[in-house]
Amino acid sequence: MTTSGARPLWQGRALAVLGILLCAFSLRSAVASLSPVVDHIASDFPLSSAVLGLIGTLPPVCFAVFGLLTPPLERRLGIEWLTVIALVAIAAGLILRGLVAESVGLVLATAVIFAGVGMGNILMPPLVKKYFPDRIGLMMTLYTTAMAFSTFVPPLVAVPVADAAGWRFSLAMWAVFAFAGIIPWLGVLMTQRATTESTTSSPPVPEPGGVPASDDSAFSVTGPIATSPSSRRLFARLARIPLVWALSITFGTSSIMAYVSFAWLPVIMIDIAGVDAGTAGFLLSLFAFIGLPSSLLIPVLVVRFHATRPLFLFGAIGGAIGILGLLLAPVPGLLWLWTVLFGLVGLLFPLALVLISIRSRTTESAVLLSSFVQSVGYLLAAVFPILIGLLHDATRGWTVPLIVVGAVLIASIPAGMIAGRRRTVEDEWETRHGAW
Repeated sequence: MTTSGARPLWQGRALAVLGILLCAFSLRSAVASLSPVVDHIASDFPLSSAVLGLIGTLPPVCFAVFGLLTPPLERRLGIEWLTVIALVAIAAGLILRGLVAESVGLVLATAVIFAGVGMGNILMPPLVKKYFPDRIGLMMTLYTTAMAFSTFVPPLVAVPVADAAGWRFSLAMWAVFAFAGIIPWLGVLMTQRATTESTTSSPPVPEPGGVPASDDSAFSVTGPIATSPSSRRLFARLARIPLVWALSITFGTSSIMAYVSFAWLPVIMIDIAGVDAGTAGFLLSLFAFIGLPSSLLIPVLVVRFHATRPLFLFGAIGGAIGILGLLLAPVPGLLWLWTVLFGLVGLLFPLALVLISIRSRTTESAVLLSSFVQSVGYLLAAVFPILIGLLHDATRGWTVPLIVVGAVLIASIPAGMIAGRRRTVEDEWETRHGAW
């Protein structure tokens, strides 16, 4: 995709820019703000290991389940209204989480949050495609950077705020961003309604060539648009396209690395290198921080320079070398190097999100593709942290679990090469089966 004919980012779509960025920030701050203050919560009411384990498993499970529910809801309600509903769920859940008085309430409030986040995860790439077809690279850069920023900021401020104002305020304060994200989308909906009423009262004047003028033309998507079958039929078609499974494995690999790392990396560092908990926590933060520069660079490199395959190889092989370093030289002085190398897997996340936007022709197919890819990816992410723990218990060490993590990275390389094909899922279907 090129940027020829692109108009200024803010021209006629400032509300969409603000809406996407505030929603992106809320998707991660809602997740990352809980774990740092668990000790503060436990001082008010007991939190068993089972409850903490359930809360740790909720994100990928909710993301997968509500990812599958999002396409039919979007088809019925529209992508903007469903985004508003997702943000309302996030904001309400955050406030409720700050008011709970026992562990069951904490789990239920957290599930409400993750339901909203699960829908928002699916909707963001199609929203970028719908409103910024001429600026996908730039908007995906801003969107993924906002997500990366909101991943490591909450852990930095959550504890100081909890110490100063209590854990309830520390948890609930992030609802401000979700509420703020609702406002631009309501403005977009009001603008669309006014445009629709104006168009209804005054029929559009045909332009040369017989194409009616429309304010919505600025938000059109690339590629031919035709009357399409039902979402269920299209979703079933996606499962028959190798490119879709390649994208799912690409996203799934990124999710596996992230959830395995946040679940086990500090423990691994302590066990294999003998570092203290503070150092292990710093290394986990370093791993997460690598995602920030990736979010700044990857979307532009993919959209403008079509560098999908080199970037995937760089992330997967770099991550595998980091794992190999932890296996062969787990000494304290080199842990930062192995962590940085392993952290290169962080570039797979923005890479996968960009591909969801550019590997589909229309907003509708982007919603379905996003749902399929992210649901499969998060289901894998829900399984692997448990699997790694079971392997550790069975082998009484971290060698086999680390080998499995490295093997996942290497095994995903063919999928990354297929995902690098400059074709849409509609192209793939039409080549194999005829008209989409």
